[in-house]
Amino acid sequence: MRGRVRVRLLDTRPLRSSQSFRDLWIGTSASQLGGQIANVAVLAQVWDLTGSPVGTGAIGLATGLPMVLFGLLGGTLADTFDRRAVVRATTAGQLLAAAGLCAQALADNRNVLVLLALVAMGTSCGALGAPARRTFPVRLLPGDQVAAGLALTNVSFQAAMLAGPAMAGLIIARWDVPAAYATQAVATAVSMLAVVRLPAMRPEGADAAGGRRRPERGGWRIVLRRPTLWGSMATDLSATLLAMPIALFPLVNEIRFEGNPRTLGLFLSAVAVGGIMAGLLSGTVTRWRRAGLVQLSAAGVWGLALACFGLAEPLWLALGCLAVAGAADTVSVVTRSALVQLETPDAYRGRVSSMEHVIGVAGPELGNFRGGLLASATSASFSLVFGGLSAILAIAAVTAANAPLRAYRTPPAAAKPAAPGVADAAAAAGQVR
Repeated sequence: MRGRVRVRLLDTRPLRSSQSFRDLWIGTSASQLGGQIANVAVLAQVWDLTGSPVGTGAIGLATGLPMVLFGLLGGTLADTFDRRAVVRATTAGQLLAAAGLCAQALADNRNVLVLLALVAMGTSCGALGAPARRTFPVRLLPGDQVAAGLALTNVSFQAAMLAGPAMAGLIIARWDVPAAYATQAVATAVSMLAVVRLPAMRPEGADAAGGRRRPERGGWRIVLRRPTLWGSMATDLSATLLAMPIALFPLVNEIRFEGNPRTLGLFLSAVAVGGIMAGLLSGTVTRWRRAGLVQLSAAGVWGLALACFGLAEPLWLALGCLAVAGAADTVSVVTRSALVQLETPDAYRGRVSSMEHVIGVAGPELGNFRGGLLASATSASFSLVFGGLSAILAIAAVTAANAPLRAYRTPPAAAKPAAPGVADAAAAAGQVR
């Protein structure tokens, strides 16, 4: 009985088996929490400076564009230089940006452009380092622990989303905005220390002295040549582009729950709570080797839960649907991330990770925009139900068309993905692991 319960809970083997991964997890967790605190501080300061929703909307522009543009460039850097060096340099840039945010708040800056420029600087540095950082778990852990390591990282992210804004409110209320930025700077310094302690992680074939190599050609095309990769990314894009609900939360709250701000907060919290619960109980999921089938199923549950949310009248049912959606999203993200890292040869991991990063950033934003447009032309309920069902149909199409993804099994131990030509030939012959 104890053994079965332990399997169902969060798999902590990566924290016990790898000191380097443990350092990385601590640093990443601190950085995520600091980032959530800083997000609230930026929102509060921009509103104080502008008093306009256009001003607060500009925060999205200052973060969204750098994420896409520099995320793609970061993929090439990760396949050219020592990945630890890339993350170390970009984390130093984030630390400098955090210090700048703290300094401008202490100096009582009244120029919103200065504030947004510092936000864009920090986001750009983070985006440049994100593809390299995504490759760390697969280099630090055996193959059968990669999904568990990603689940641990996802749990810390969900916890930061849940606790960070509340902590920010307390810090700002007690010590004002500069203290929130100072907290982010300290958290980023912890992340920097963790990265410095990691071993060098040069791309395969890199020069041992300089850690630099000429990236293999076809780094972007490999996604199209491997059904498991394009299928996994298409599944994620279908789920987020067609069924992202956050932009509709205020409208649903206004129509069904009289615009109560507490209810609006509960919507966001329900998604995070579902994600955390799925993470804490992810031990069974991360041990399942049928990662492709797990991701497809979880993405389908996401779409179904949001379609049900579109029809839910009682508050308890609405929150329950959102919690299920949050849990399904966590399972889908963890299995997709592990699959992409394990299926990508090391020489291409930086660029493939950058594509995954951009899809993860752009998909939800475009999905929110799509949902808002459709709701303005119809209704919130129609937009949610139509979006959820459309996502299910799109995911079903990927499932039907992609036998390699349906049959994919994660390796039982550390293993290097086969060279592109070998894998392509195997896929063409229907010889899937």
